[in-house]
Amino acid sequence: MQQLTQKLGSGDMIIQEVPYPQLGKGMVIVKNHYSIISAGTEGSTVVAARKSLIGKAKERPQQVKQVIDTLKKQGPIQTYRAVMKKLEAYSPLGYSCAGEVIEVGEGVTEFEVGDKVACAGAGYANHAEIVSVPINLCVKLKDNASLKDAAYNTVGAISMQGVRQADMRLGESCVVIGLGLLGQLAALILKASGVTVIGVDVSDTAVKQAVDNNVVDLGLTRNATGIEEQILGATKGYGADSIIIAAATSSLDPINFAGAIARKKGKVVVLGAVPTGFERDPFWYRKELELKMACSYGPGRYDLNYEEKGIDYPLAYVRWTENRNMEAFQNLIVTGKINIDYLTTHEFDFDNAKEAFDLVVSKAEPFTGIALKYNTEKAANKNKIATGEVEKLGEINISFIGAGSYAQGNLLPNIPETNAVARVGVLTNTGTTSKRVAEKFKFQFCAAKEEDILDDKTNTVFVATRHDSHGPYVLKSLKANKNVFVEKPLCLLESELQEIIKAQAKANKAVMVGFNRRFSPLTTKLKKALGNNPMTMLYRINAGAIPRGNWIQDLEIGGGRVLGEVCHFIDYLTYINGSLPTKISATVLPDANQLNDTLNILMQFENGSSGVIAYYANGPKSMTKEYIEVFSAGQSSILNDFKELTIYGKGKPKKTKIFNQNKGQQEMVEAFVSGLLKNGRAPIEFEQIVAVTKASFKVLESITCGGQQVEV
Repeated sequence: MQQLTQKLGSGDMIIQEVPYPQLGKGMVIVKNHYSIISAGTEGSTVVAARKSLIGKAKERPQQVKQVIDTLKKQGPIQTYRAVMKKLEAYSPLGYSCAGEVIEVGEGVTEFEVGDKVACAGAGYANHAEIVSVPINLCVKLKDNASLKDAAYNTVGAISMQGVRQADMRLGESCVVIGLGLLGQLAALILKASGVTVIGVDVSDTAVKQAVDNNVVDLGLTRNATGIEEQILGATKGYGADSIIIAAATSSLDPINFAGAIARKKGKVVVLGAVPTGFERDPFWYRKELELKMACSYGPGRYDLNYEEKGIDYPLAYVRWTENRNMEAFQNLIVTGKINIDYLTTHEFDFDNAKEAFDLVVSKAEPFTGIALKYNTEKAANKNKIATGEVEKLGEINISFIGAGSYAQGNLLPNIPETNAVARVGVLTNTGTTSKRVAEKFKFQFCAAKEEDILDDKTNTVFVATRHDSHGPYVLKSLKANKNVFVEKPLCLLESELQEIIKAQAKANKAVMVGFNRRFSPLTTKLKKALGNNPMTMLYRINAGAIPRGNWIQDLEIGGGRVLGEVCHFIDYLTYINGSLPTKISATVLPDANQLNDTLNILMQFENGSSGVIAYYANGPKSMTKEYIEVFSAGQSSILNDFKELTIYGKGKPKKTKIFNQNKGQQEMVEAFVSGLLKNGRAPIEFEQIVAVTKASFKVLESITCGGQQVEV
């Protein structure tokens, strides 16, 4: 299938062939008929992408700060990889479309193949022939619905939420500042609700368009003589009951102008992208004005449970969710209560999408809504796409399932380039990522189906997906008789672990988990210095806070931070002392969100060693993340953030300091491939991987038992 993409580094925009999207649980596959270009949101993205690196830096100062922080902590190599991954990626465009359902995923009962639907969401409702969309970002349409009009779904829902935040009553008055696409739609919805609408814009053309199409009761340009008096007259001397700011500007004029024209105790709703640093006097303070923000499509936005898992809010308690806002907008269109035909000032065939965006950037002529029309007669296929010229195989033939930031920065660049190793296929959730990774890292193809990855060409699978799919993909790989490398954790369920143990015994294939820290050069020095005596160990991690809504904290998807990250440190202590964990107890700091990510873990091992993992999410970013102390037989060592190692014993302490932090990712990948080439074995014994995974589960068990010691 074809999709419109842009490289954020160069600004190059192309329509290219990418793999068919993945159909996940609770999702539908939609063949697009139309998609709408948002001149505001997408236009600013495209303009920023076409700027120089300095221009990009000025546009995104917060991201520049993140780059500097990464440089300080991880060094130039990792920072360069992270930046280039962003700049060279194929970035999908689009977030509002309409078409017909051609596949439904597991658990979907709301939609059937053949349904007309309107879709929303960046990363989902893209400018592409085929899209995969979660059910709560998709609404079913009437059979007689116009798919071109329905494609305004996202911007319509955004405008609807702005109107809801204004909380208007029949007969009240509202001023809409900014008569672009969002402003026109907000005005249409307001007028259909019996509200007196006054529209204001800096553009004569936008005002004329609103007046000519009966969108507003009064249209004024911002520089009109006596504009405040005219608005006062139109509201019988009271001032506007509400003001919706739908403009996009860095100027403070809209927010201060809103204060001037609002009635006493009126409401101002920020729908567009404007600063809110209003002047306190004379209007905002003396009128006791209320400032409200409209959050995109409405309740549910940015909520992982709602958008990705499809868990709805009860209607009795949340009447208007983002999905119900979409439904309401579509109902206004199909019943004729609003007419948005005039908004589509330009229509382009999808093949000419680049010309459409050139118009957005150049502003060579006035425009409001720009629709892209798709060839719906074209058959969809799930064929893999060749990205390499040769299909030569080696002793180790590697394919990737998942290839996000970590894989692109730490796994893929470190696969040895040798004739003994072949790079076969890549499969990710998005076709754009699959295509770019396959091209950049010289794989033979990017795939749309698991079968293409698990066929006879591949004998080694790297799994670098979200945590909840690790266990299932490891099982599928083993059952397909493949060696498997899985980024931590091995799995999220104890039942999955038991299945993996059985599958590995039957297949007798290598299973490796990405416990990279044990492969760090400084770890090698530390272990060699301490020998094999029983030891006491302390591993302190200044982990930093991760919000509750992040997927890592979701127990179903990310497993929480114990399963998702603490397993790293359990493995490290297991490796350092050279024996398996036997007993564990864990206590947590009370937390209002019950995230269990500030905790102390006490471990005992078979050889008598003991260790403490102090995993703290409540520390400052300015402090180093990882600090390790190990004591054994009159010797001790301190490893600070994998950059500095000090070994104490007889004589003067021995210090080793490296310029760049090295957590052993390169050494880990090389050791895995080398082990497969040498004897078909992974560098970490499967028994240790199983023990570490069991120990991670036991940490959670101990927490639920109030810190009671449990056996592994």
